[in-house]
Amino acid sequence: MSAPFVIAVHGGAGPIAPDDEGEAARRGCVLAARAGHALLRAGGSALDAVVEAVAVLEDDPLFNAGTGSVLNEDGEVEMDASVMEGESLRAGAVALVRTVKNPVRLARAVMERTQHVFLAGSGASALAREAGLQEADPRAFVVPKMAARWEREYNKRGLPPVPGTVGAVALDARGHVAAATSTGGISFKRRGRIGDTPLVGCGTYADDASGAVSATGHGEHIIRVVLAKTACDLLEVGLPAERAAEAAIAKLQRVDGSAGLILVSRTGEIVMRYNTDRMARAWIDVSGRERSAFSRDAL
Repeated sequence: MSAPFVIAVHGGAGPIAPDDEGEAARRGCVLAARAGHALLRAGGSALDAVVEAVAVLEDDPLFNAGTGSVLNEDGEVEMDASVMEGESLRAGAVALVRTVKNPVRLARAVMERTQHVFLAGSGASALAREAGLQEADPRAFVVPKMAARWEREYNKRGLPPVPGTVGAVALDARGHVAAATSTGGISFKRRGRIGDTPLVGCGTYADDASGAVSATGHGEHIIRVVLAKTACDLLEVGLPAERAAEAAIAKLQRVDGSAGLILVSRTGEIVMRYNTDRMARAWIDVSGRERSAFSRDAL
């Protein structure tokens, strides 16, 4: 009997907005989960699976990552991403990326091609060129929906700044876990702002001794409770997966925080928890059963 392998993805947690496309977001998460699961089924690593799943979401203009990222106060895209694998705790992260089509692949390049964990700005872009990763004019990442939102925010007509992130967690047949997360950040953010997504332990964490977590929501809140590492630590001390996820989300109360997370334990349990109105998500469990949801119609 083959060892279990699983994958879960999210497309961002936050408030219900008038321009939400819930069904499309749910379908996009399903496609991402299927892409990662196909690699797992073929014997690929958990790292391969989460990077592929997140790249699919980055390429979908519906999500706030890669193409479709929100704009900062200057009307520009600044993207962040990170990856981590649980066997040896290797990690890679990038921030303030403006020209790389798939920041999650660049985060993996930091992990595999350098002695560092985190590169930002022009240094990250230089590595992208060294690695032969696809680049584009920054304007290519701006979709009409986000341009219109920026115009309304610029004119102070009142859409609140919206966070958003995509991510994936997986367990492969060799028993290794991995996590990846990518984002355009918070809409109309101050130039140079970096949230939780590229911060190892905050937006992303993976450890074969516990599990893997990808977080989404208001980055400043997630950073202050070190959300992803907190959830993994609770797993490691023996809490069941559901209780670990719930306890980690409960810690957000101390900072009046709003966020969500997806978690896979080292034994293949999948848990998704959030304290926001919605979190697009999809997952494929150890039996190969596929499920997905957008709001609170499924846990």
